Amino acid sequence: MQISEAESVVMDVLWERQPLAAEDVVAALAGTRDWQEPTIKTLLNRLLKKGAIAAEKDGRRYLYSPVLRREDWVLDESESLVERLFGGRVAPLVAHFSQHRKLSERDIAELRRLLEEIDDGSR
Repeated sequence: MQISEAESVVMDVLWERQPLAAEDVVAALAGTRDWQEPTIKTLLNRLLKKGAIAAEKDGRRYLYSPVLRREDWVLDESESLVERLFGGRVAPLVAHFSQHRKLSERDIAELRRLLEEIDDGSR
């Protein structure tokens, strides 16, 4: 499922708290984006049509909840990025960030820990 960057902002709100009415999503995004209420409602409708969210009638309004799990979306997005930019290989991705000094000491320590876990699991 393709979710645009703008739609992902709305999804983040719904992943954080759910279910929410459109007004609640608008309030959650107030001050973070320069979007008007109609823009946010359009994004909600797009997500609804894609099947990423569901709407349940609650009196005179609808409450929106995510159907698409954040973990599934992140997996699809990250796999797509690695495939598109690095031929499906993770090592060139890490090398890219390393060459451009985008890895902190904490990142390097975490990568070492992950590699050790991989090594331990393959023995």
